[in-house]
Amino acid sequence: AIKILFIIPSMNLLVKNNHLFIKGKKLQCALGRNGLKKNKKEGDLSTPIGCFKFNKIYYRADKLGEVNFIIDSSIIQKNDGWCDDEKSKFYNQYIQFPFNESAERLFRDDDIYDILCVLDYNTSPIIPGEGSAIFLHVARSNFDETKGCIAIEKKSLLMIAKNITRESNIVIED
Repeated sequence: AIKILFIIPSMNLLVKNNHLFIKGKKLQCALGRNGLKKNKKEGDLSTPIGCFKFNKIYYRADKLGEVNFIIDSSIIQKNDGWCDDEKSKFYNQYIQFPFNESAERLFRDDDIYDILCVLDYNTSPIIPGEGSAIFLHVARSNFDETKGCIAIEKKSLLMIAKNITRESNIVIED
């Protein structure tokens, strides 16, 4: 018997000049308030320059319904968060509240974390102070700057997130 394997081409994204380019499309995006940096530091409000893979997708099923993604994903719960405390052993990692150290809530009243794709920035190894919580997430309606993430319009992000594979890259260029 002959088995036919379906090969999903890896989706590669390029971020340049406040746009995200994907498969010939040019999408407006928001970046860190202080622009792009090669040597990102925690709290510097800049987006890191480099080539990154995607580790995981978190999303709000209460807003989007059940969604099937190719890479590992989790539904965001009310007590989910991400540690941004440089002194914590959980720095730049998923956490759950209650949590005694500094952390960002993933379950938000605005829509920006309805879908968030975690970039493998500062993940292996995790270096305290080099920056945390670098995500591709939903942009605010006015495409206001982020604290260091990349943000695009929700409908486009959902389409992209559904097609991200382990081989997908996001390249952030100056």
